[in-house]
Parts: sequence; C-alpha cells; structure tokens
Amino acid sequence: MALSLRRLPAFTPRPGPVLIIVADGVGVAPVGPSNAVSEAHTPTLDGLAASELYTELAAHGEAVGLPSDDDMGNSEVGHNALGAGRIFDQGAKLVNRALADGSLFESPVWIETIERCRTGTLHLIGLHSDGNVHAHNDHLYQLLRQAAASGVGRARLHILHDGRDVAARSALEYIETTEAVLADLNDRYGVDYRIASGGGRMKITMDRYEADWEMVKRGYDCHTHGIGRPFSSAAEAVETMYGETEDGDQYLEPFVIVDDGGEPIGTMADGDAVILTNFRGDRAIEISRAYEEPDFSMFDRGRHPDVSFAGMLQYDGDTLVPKRYLVAPPAIDRTMGEYLCAEGIHSFAISETQKFGHVTYFWNGNRSGYIDPDLETYIEIPSDNVEFNKTPGMKAREITAETIRLLESGRYRFGRINFANGDMVGHTGDLQATIEAMEVVEECVARLMKVIEQLGGVLIYTADHGNADIMYTERQGVRSPKTSHTLSPVPFAMYDPGYAGDYRLSPPPDAGLSNVAATVFNLLGYEAPDDYQPSLLSFG
Repeated sequence: MALSLRRLPAFTPRPGPVLIIVADGVGVAPVGPSNAVSEAHTPTLDGLAASELYTELAAHGEAVGLPSDDDMGNSEVGHNALGAGRIFDQGAKLVNRALADGSLFESPVWIETIERCRTGTLHLIGLHSDGNVHAHNDHLYQLLRQAAASGVGRARLHILHDGRDVAARSALEYIETTEAVLADLNDRYGVDYRIASGGGRMKITMDRYEADWEMVKRGYDCHTHGIGRPFSSAAEAVETMYGETEDGDQYLEPFVIVDDGGEPIGTMADGDAVILTNFRGDRAIEISRAYEEPDFSMFDRGRHPDVSFAGMLQYDGDTLVPKRYLVAPPAIDRTMGEYLCAEGIHSFAISETQKFGHVTYFWNGNRSGYIDPDLETYIEIPSDNVEFNKTPGMKAREITAETIRLLESGRYRFGRINFANGDMVGHTGDLQATIEAMEVVEECVARLMKVIEQLGGVLIYTADHGNADIMYTERQGVRSPKTSHTLSPVPFAMYDPGYAGDYRLSPPPDAGLSNVAATVFNLLGYEAPDDYQPSLLSFG
C-alpha cells in the first residue's frame, strides 16, 4: 500500500527542522531528595516545564501496550509507541494471552521441543524476576508445569539475576519461590528439574547492540559448558557473593551448580533443547545468535552441542533471530519513519550504542536497517564499556555535537536523538552520579535549543519512561536503592522560538507516548493518518 500524508490546512510549518530529544529514564515524580531529576541544577529544563507548551504523558501500562497499569514502561515499548503513533500489544501481553488460551502450547515449536526432550534435557534461560520488562517468572513456571505434564523428565534452569527492574538485592526471594515450584514438580511428576547456572544480567548473557560480546561468551560458556564458580545451590551462590561485594544482583558473577563429585549438573548435550524465556528483544538477540547460528564467529564456542533453540518471541523480524519462537511478536506497520520517507523527508537518528537500537530498530517498529538510505542517516556513538555511574555524562556531549553538525547542514527536516544518561546511570542506584547525569543532559539540551533557535525550528523534549525520578525508597528510616523503572509520567515540552499562538497544546485526557507521532506530523505541516493517536496540538 502506497503511503501518503495530507497537508495540514491553515498552518505553515517553521522553516527549520523538528528535533525530538528522548531523555531516557527521566520521569516526573514529586520533588524530594530521592528525585535525581529535581535535585539536579537544570534551569533550562525547569524553564521548559514552566512554559505553556508543556504537558506530561503516560509512558507505562496500557498506554504503551502492556498488560496493566501496574506494569512499568521501558525503552523498547516507549520507542515503539513514539515511532508507531498507535498502541500495540507488547511482548508481555502477547505471551500472557498465548499462555491463557493455550495457543503457545499448540505451536509447532513447542510441540517439537517437547518431543525432543522426551529423551534430551530441556534448558530454560532467562531473566529471573517478575519485573515484566524482559521476562516474568510466571511465564517460566507455566512452561515448566506444562513440560512436566507433557512427559519431559529432565529440565535445567539457567537464571539471570535481575536487580534492575526489581529491588537491587532480591535474588534470594525469587530463588526461594522457584525452588518451591521445582520441588513440587519433582515430587508430583517424578521429574528431575533443577537450577543449573546463573549470574547477574549485566555480567553475563544479556548484552545488547553488540556492546560487549565477552559478556555473551561468559553466559554461553556458563550455561552450555558449566564454566563458573561452583556451588551446591543457587541460594548458596548468591549468599556467598553478597558476603563478598556490595554489588546488586545485576552485577553478580557467573556460577554453576555441581554435584557431590564437583561436576556441573546442567551442561548441554547433543539432543537437548533450549528456550530463552525473555520476551523483550534487545538483550535476547546476541545470545540467540550464539545458540542458533551454525557459522557463528563472534567468539569461540568450543564444542557447540547439537541443540534446538527457540525464543519466547522472534526478537528481530528482519534478520529472523531466532528462526524458531513460541509467540509471534507485535506486527507494527506504517510507522512514522515510513510515512516521512514516503513524503521524501530527510531525517536522522543518533544515539550511543546503549540506546542506538531504540531510535532506529524499535522506533521503526522492530525493523532493522534503514527504511530509505537515501533519505535517512543513522549515527551510532560507541558507548564506553564501563559502569555508567563512573562516567555519568556517557556520550551525551558527543551525541549533541553530531546532532548540531547534522542540523546545521541544512539537509534534514526531522531528527531524533536519545540521551541514555537518566536511565543507564539511574539503573546503578547511584544518586549523586544520576544528578550529575541530569546536569549533563541539561547542558546538552541548552546547546541544542540555541541551534534550533538559530535555524528557526522546533525542539521537543520528552522521555520514554521514568527511572531517575525515584532513586531510592525509605521504610522505617532504612533507605533502599531503587534501580528499576518507575510508573511516573514523562515530560513533553516544546521549544518553538517562532510560536505566536498559531496552535495550542491541548492533549487528550489519556495522552501518552503514542500521541507524539501525530504531533510531529503536524509540526512538519501534515495531518496524521486517521488511525494514529491524536495530536497533542489543536489549530484554529
């Protein structure tokens, strides 16, 4: 179907470009000592929040396609909503539905996996929590129960501690619950289901955007070959490491469970099957490639066993990673980028490695690569491979410099950038570093506003979800770091130096991130497609 946009009557767009800044992880929460956003010195951002072209948008729950409003937003679904202009059911919701109606267990991939595991071992790898951002333990438990009921006699779990989308040191609680589930299945069905390996999500397995293949190798070696610190149980592993470090769960070292003779109990062998239980794609692609690609070359896998591999979803629909999956991912079509390319509008997208896929792949509806390489420019600034509270500025200044260069070239009518600081530094739980991160974002936004003013354009400042806005919780005088995302709304502010009352900011009552796309179309002089969420602007 040929795409086209209608011209917006009675509005003349500004002569300069429209730039969206996504300040990742910067929500709007009550002012207080745990709020790194309000604690930072940010006169420019404060001025935007005080202007008449300011509102707040929903960035979690049903507003971004998640099961309920108890579900925190994340960068994946946030950028999907920003780029798609509509609300699509997302990974967790799709998996919930497929489990509830039984369609997951009727899928050919599940049936083939069960048949294989009547003689081989079923291995389940995934984030081990109920954070519902990358995975949910309820999904894991339902897979285990169905496998046991279907005659799978041996299963091994390879758990990735969270401490990021949930409390920083909550691994033992999740392990206790999972061990109880396993004990019940072992007793009821006479099966052999055990935790076999694990480690922190920021130490092994869950790298993204090819930032650290060594991290993936550590996970692959741990889960596949049983390489890691030996312990008799997962609880012993975590308790021991808690006594050795103050790090949260996400940074714990890889471990393996061994038998009385010191041999790992869960190495993979020919004839086994592996399911990755994560539903979110960005941190699932690389480990999927390591298991699935016959000519994999990113690291030495040693002897790679003949295992069948499946993902909970297909994590990349363009490169078809993985080829086998249990639940079809959301089919996001007719994105903002597709319409702009159809109209011949030149655009750019820039971020550092940590969020580059969000302003490209996720923004474009889970589509890799360019929509039209003649009209689009994508620039990735390599992220530093360090803990982000050590360098809270991250690559915001470099992103800003590249953005200014492209804006001043005069070639582009639209650009989108992501500053990862509020999210990635916020996840460390380091309040002071996150305050510093916000002050770097302030500095960069101020620089970009000056360039937009010189060019006669419009700047939009928003975010994809909260994080830096609530850095700790306090109960009975005890302060606990909060490293997860929040349920806070996010800012939406426009800086339009040419504004003369020719439109009004009038968001609908349920305004969310998906309303931004129609707003951008309006600023570029177009009406939005009829089925897009309505614009935040009104005219006349």
